[in-house]
Amino acid sequence: MVRIVGGIILMRIGFSLFMPPATASSAIASVPDGANRDVAFVPLAMPLMFGPGAIATVLGMASVVRQPVLQVLPLASISLAILLTMITTYLVLAYADTIIGRIGPRGIDAATRIVGFFVAAMGMGLIFHGVTEAIRDYLSSGTH
Repeated sequence: MVRIVGGIILMRIGFSLFMPPATASSAIASVPDGANRDVAFVPLAMPLMFGPGAIATVLGMASVVRQPVLQVLPLASISLAILLTMITTYLVLAYADTIIGRIGPRGIDAATRIVGFFVAAMGMGLIFHGVTEAIRDYLSSGTH
């Protein structure tokens, strides 16, 4: 069930990134020229990095592992994915000014939509695997 609910959360986040409201413009682009652009970026990024979507993703990935003692490779893969995500997040935040300067507001908008698509796809994958697992458990329990 965690995978299904986590997948729904990820899909919602992904769709909100992929299809922002018509009135909303890029968060970075909407900051006045004289204002500090970092202030606009951090509050918008924090809920995505450490919010329910990230927690649901880790729980969904970990729920695939049946016997943690015997399956060291999947746990190591999950740990490596978390570590690489942390490093990537640090590098993107550390070089945010350079990245923003190079790709501009339209590039940010395009990147946000691409990331939204992949987040929604990950959410759908969690939902699919959660539903498949629930059906398999129901059929194997013999209580139908």
